[in-house]
Amino acid sequence: MDELRVSDMKESEMKAAFDAIQYIVIKLGNEQYGIDIKYIDNIVRMQHITRVPKVANYLKGVINLRGEVIPVMSIRLKMDLPEDEITKATRIIILKLEQHGTIGVMVDEVKEVVTLGADDVEKVAYDGKEEKANFISGVGKHDGELISLLDLNAVVMEK
Repeated sequence: MDELRVSDMKESEMKAAFDAIQYIVIKLGNEQYGIDIKYIDNIVRMQHITRVPKVANYLKGVINLRGEVIPVMSIRLKMDLPEDEITKATRIIILKLEQHGTIGVMVDEVKEVVTLGADDVEKVAYDGKEEKANFISGVGKHDGELISLLDLNAVVMEK
């Protein structure tokens, strides 16, 4: 019998499995970004967004999702990237964040779920000059590709 028991795992393997984090890989333009799966409540297709007057340009408006009114923001505009192009692949990811409540973020495409261990992630150091860089908490390496890991609290924080 080839059962794997926790007692059979080496301590280093157990620590690596415990430290691994799952990320949803999204695309914004040609770049790949990772969102920690623990913050994701739902992923929905693009739908009608009701505009709200006198809000920041990156706040696209609100949607009604099963009776709950959820604000939707454009990560592209927040990160000073070109305006969103709505396609069949465009999705709204519903995030539940402790400090900011529920918010939807528009992404160009949802690609896959990846699991990254601590060894697969490089922390990013900043010199404090580039504000956009603060949205990235680290860079993950998966299958020879780089995935910029988003710091969601920095992304959704009001400027």
